Amino acid sequence: MTTRRDRIREKVMSRVEIVEGPLDTPCHLWTGPTSGSKGRGKDYARMSLDGGTMAVHIVMYVLEHGPIPPRKQLDHRCRTRRCVNPDHLEMVTHKENMRRRDEAKRFECEAVAA
Repeated sequence: MTTRRDRIREKVMSRVEIVEGPLDTPCHLWTGPTSGSKGRGKDYARMSLDGGTMAVHIVMYVLEHGPIPPRKQLDHRCRTRRCVNPDHLEMVTHKENMRRRDEAKRFECEAVAA
């Protein structure tokens, strides 16, 4: 008998493409719907679950590591919003997440300018 957790994991993984990423482990790229191509929250993986729409990276993190406490959020260490590999996600404060985002943007701009 499969558990609810197993069924959710199976549903997610049926829409994932495993590709090499910037970390030691591969990215699990979501091939299903996203939050859209515009705005601040663009390109995050989204799925329907129990009648609601959920962020897939959060679903996978909670399945593998448990609930996310208040005032914490997930940071994609691989910098890939469509990645749902729970090993690429780290629980951080909002301040730390924004610091890392700004650092990644700065690095990206320096690479383009070079």
